[in-house]
Amino acid sequence: MRSSTAPWRRRSATTIGLAFAAYLGVSLVLWWHVWSAHPTTVTICGCDDPSLSAWFLEWPAYALAHGHNPFYSAALFHPTGINLVSNTGMLAIGIPLAPVTWLFGPVASLNVALSLGPPLSAVTMFWLLRRWVPWTPAAFVGGLVFGFSPFVFVNMAVAHLNLVALALLPLMVACLDELLVRQRRRPWVTGAALGLLVTVQFFVSSEVLAMVAVCAAAAVVVLVAYAALRHRAELAARAPHAGRGLAAAAAVTAVLLAYPVWFALEGPAHLSGLVWPDIAPGAGGISIDNLWHLRFLSKQAVNVFAGYQGPRLPQAEYLGLGMIIVLGCGVIAWRRDRRLWFFAALGVISVVLSLGRQSFWTPWRVLAHVPLVQNVVSGRFVAITSVCVSILLAIIVGRAHDWVKTWAWSLGASRRSRHRSARAWTGVLGAGVALAVAAVAVVPMGTALAGNVPLTAQPVSIPRWFAEVAPHLPPGQVILTFPPAVTGGSAMTWQAVDSLHFAMATGAGPSSIPERAGKERAGLEVITAASSLFSKLAPATRTNVDAVRQAVAGWGVTLLVVPDPTAFVPRYDRTSSTAWALGFFTLAIGQKPQFRHDAWVWTEARPVATRLSISAQAFAGCTTEAVYKSPDRLAVPNCVLAASRPI
Repeated sequence: MRSSTAPWRRRSATTIGLAFAAYLGVSLVLWWHVWSAHPTTVTICGCDDPSLSAWFLEWPAYALAHGHNPFYSAALFHPTGINLVSNTGMLAIGIPLAPVTWLFGPVASLNVALSLGPPLSAVTMFWLLRRWVPWTPAAFVGGLVFGFSPFVFVNMAVAHLNLVALALLPLMVACLDELLVRQRRRPWVTGAALGLLVTVQFFVSSEVLAMVAVCAAAAVVVLVAYAALRHRAELAARAPHAGRGLAAAAAVTAVLLAYPVWFALEGPAHLSGLVWPDIAPGAGGISIDNLWHLRFLSKQAVNVFAGYQGPRLPQAEYLGLGMIIVLGCGVIAWRRDRRLWFFAALGVISVVLSLGRQSFWTPWRVLAHVPLVQNVVSGRFVAITSVCVSILLAIIVGRAHDWVKTWAWSLGASRRSRHRSARAWTGVLGAGVALAVAAVAVVPMGTALAGNVPLTAQPVSIPRWFAEVAPHLPPGQVILTFPPAVTGGSAMTWQAVDSLHFAMATGAGPSSIPERAGKERAGLEVITAASSLFSKLAPATRTNVDAVRQAVAGWGVTLLVVPDPTAFVPRYDRTSSTAWALGFFTLAIGQKPQFRHDAWVWTEARPVATRLSISAQAFAGCTTEAVYKSPDRLAVPNCVLAASRPI
């Protein structure tokens, strides 16, 4: 005998599948410039944050194929290496996408992750909302707002995959709803499921997990406080079930995350203290009026530091005045719906948390001293705000639909017109009003994003030497590039596309902070300053040259490569200091490079025993634009060697 629930489950699965297809269609429109071109070679850009994300997708595939520990790699920051669990390693994204990386490369995996992140987040929110909202279009709108909110959109444009992949958040809310409120399933099963979700989220983004933990604790306090005041008997009756479930979640999480958490805190190349020491805890908070006033991020800052080369992006916290009006009016109109009050309260809490540390008191006066949580960028609590906004909007739109339909039906009944056509008429009217309410909320948000649809993408440019020579290098090579990966990060893309065939002396992210460079710090600072648009070139003093010599030797560099910026190198990788680099590295290494495949290459990068010295005037004369652009591609190194003297 067939189960009576089987047809319902099939219909539910079909509905969820159709919703996901619709969300995926929206995502493909956003990434049209990628999927209509060459998704294996075209993406946001091969620089900055997209470069870092591409590398974090390549490493898990490489580690699985070669039997390495996916938590740690010596391919960056050689020989110290990089701890991916301390960094935004996103192993829960990179490992499932390993087959894509093996077959098509990390750029393709990056595009797949960027394209799937929003629709997966949207469809899990849709699934959650169908538990609370009978009218499917209302749940669909809620999923759309969550999956494609300005917060997700902005982070998608700069390839912050850890902040785009939010699909687990609605599933965690569902587990907590089951444990604390509904209590229809066995607590240990739900608790174990919650523990698994927490574990996976740790490997997607420990920062998001920290935000979830803070807001979940606040939510439990709000829920318990309300029940203690209004429903004490019910609170006492539900507490054992919730306690057993939460204990099961804690047990599963402790078992599964014991080693990863230890590795993040104490493992090789772990990050101690503040991840970004120069950023005070609680910094990066939002401006409260940005929730309803449309303001844009600095285009130059986004282009230079985050890699997105398109038009201006809105502030990630923008909701729009229409959304705030709809939510406010909805909470008042259906004030007896406790779900609205609960998620409105949690939304306000998340907004307060996103303000960061201000001159007035905010929770960050306390959170700034909490280990791990203090590393959260406060403005990113808006991710939790988007969860609350999506739930509130779906419930309000659903309530509007039901109320108008009921009102119209009662009006028709008074006129004795209760027949099939009247039923259809009431349904159309209810749907029309509800969708109008949704439009008031969503249109301002959509308008703010419209200028970047489709998102700007461009081919990933690989310098000729890295495309033609690097793949054929013998094993064990350590390369120092200029510009180094620590500034623009493009060299990480070159390495990732080459399937990590060589190691690099530098890298991007918090491990690139000079304070973490040890005895090579002085040399790193000299090289980094030369490749930055905001620093002055270091003079070729004996101290600076010796610092670079020591850094090159300490990193174990075997090849030093300076690609010719005029030969098919994108503008975001070009630097006005190439002549300086050629002269300075010639002094540090003690010999001139070879020029081949559009790059200057020191094939014996270990400094020679003889140290060279040059006067500031002579060095300046050798690194002028006229010398650099002469037909002789080795004019700068030859000039420096001729003008220098042994020490």
